[in-house]
Amino acid sequence: MLVVHHLNNSRSQRVLWLLEELGVPYAVKRYERDAQTMLAPPELKAIHPLGKSPVITDDGKTIAETGAIVEYILDTYGAGRLIPPAGSPERLRFTYWLHYAEGSAMTPLLLKLVFTALPARAPGLLKWLVTSIANKAQQGFVDPQLKTHVDYWEAELTKAPWFCGSEFTAADIVMSFPLEAGAARAGAASKPHVKAFLANIHARPSYQRALATGGPYDYA
Repeated sequence: MLVVHHLNNSRSQRVLWLLEELGVPYAVKRYERDAQTMLAPPELKAIHPLGKSPVITDDGKTIAETGAIVEYILDTYGAGRLIPPAGSPERLRFTYWLHYAEGSAMTPLLLKLVFTALPARAPGLLKWLVTSIANKAQQGFVDPQLKTHVDYWEAELTKAPWFCGSEFTAADIVMSFPLEAGAARAGAASKPHVKAFLANIHARPSYQRALATGGPYDYA
């Protein structure tokens, strides 16, 4: 049976959701972040050398990285579901959003998380300096980049309710994490089409089942 090595409050939540959408049987092995560092526990390195989540194991294979996992699940269990037909314009968009979500979109969101957390972790005598540097980095680079991405999401979602067009696909599952993180950290929830997208995915029964299985999820 396919096993999801699930880290709490992580991108592996999307893998659970995809499996629920497809009705694929799976098991969950849970891992908890360190309460102080918020890093994954060392036990995950026994599954994959990088010790990151998401990771799945299936039929003797270990697959890491969200995009690769999504492609594997669709190829192995999807039977053509949640992916546009090959050669169609929607398929090209699907491929783009699958890679954009973990590439361009996540970089400024990760930087926002890092620079927001830095001051609290700085030594007392250096806290003022670290805070100043972090604020300047956010105001001068991170926040403008995030605004560009949020505006881009909003513009794309004015064209259709889903990222590949009129039909819900696995690209929307993959894009959910940047949009949920953007709503939490970058004001994306103020955009009406982004807000509608989030409301629509949160209302899906498969999303709710995945949430019940995966446990508390800060971005939901």
